Amino acid sequence: MMSQPQLRTPRLLLRRWLPSDREPFARLNADPIVMEHFPDVLHREASDAFADRIEAHFAEHGFGLWAIEVVDEADFIGFVGLSVPAFEAQFMPAVEIGWRLAHACWNRGFGTEAALAAIADGFERVGLPEIVSFTAPVNVRSIQVMERLGMTHNPADDFEHPRLPEGHRLRRHVLYRLSRTDWLEAQHRPRQ
Repeated sequence: MMSQPQLRTPRLLLRRWLPSDREPFARLNADPIVMEHFPDVLHREASDAFADRIEAHFAEHGFGLWAIEVVDEADFIGFVGLSVPAFEAQFMPAVEIGWRLAHACWNRGFGTEAALAAIADGFERVGLPEIVSFTAPVNVRSIQVMERLGMTHNPADDFEHPRLPEGHRLRRHVLYRLSRTDWLEAQHRPRQ
């Protein structure tokens, strides 16, 4: 049997999803704090359908949103990874990096640590030329992660999310980008 791909960092294991991930994933998606910058919380059926789409995305593209474990601490804390957005916008086609972690795991650097591994996988194994990320401007925590990842923002790239109605509080989105060239250059810069 061929082993499933996975990524490791000093504290984390990024792996394919297990059936046992669905219950904690549903709790995470039902948490109004975690889902503050999304249109709504997800009920269990919608959460399970999202997990199904994640697995289908891996099968179709060879990359996706990894389930995250904290080694020797927690079996599932959320996801980080790459996906192809399912809507039309001026920056498409693109591959997005995204994350969603349980609130109890915030402020520990897990999101950034996992995202750095997912970006490396995207540029090295998958061979992507660019990775983007986007969110509503009020989502300061996610924007800070994007900046820690070395992503850059050009206000000319900002857009109205087509899946949200006119006037929705989250419709306006900022877009951040990271090219493979810029990422490679950053890998060769001396650490400060």
